[in-house]
Amino acid sequence: MALFLLLILVAILLGVFGVIVKGLLYLLFVGVIVLVVAIAYGMFRFRRTGRPPVR
Repeated sequence: MALFLLLILVAILLGVFGVIVKGLLYLLFVGVIVLVVAIAYGMFRFRRTGRPPVR
């Protein structure tokens, strides 16, 4: 869960810096890629399969 939240935070910060700082638009694109990776990670990590977790 902590990794998922960290990836979301990094994506938001990169996106904000990419928009605000002139000449660093590529950071916006990197932030979008990190956001997509974080969402994909969250979907695979937190999906419900119907079976009990292995301990």
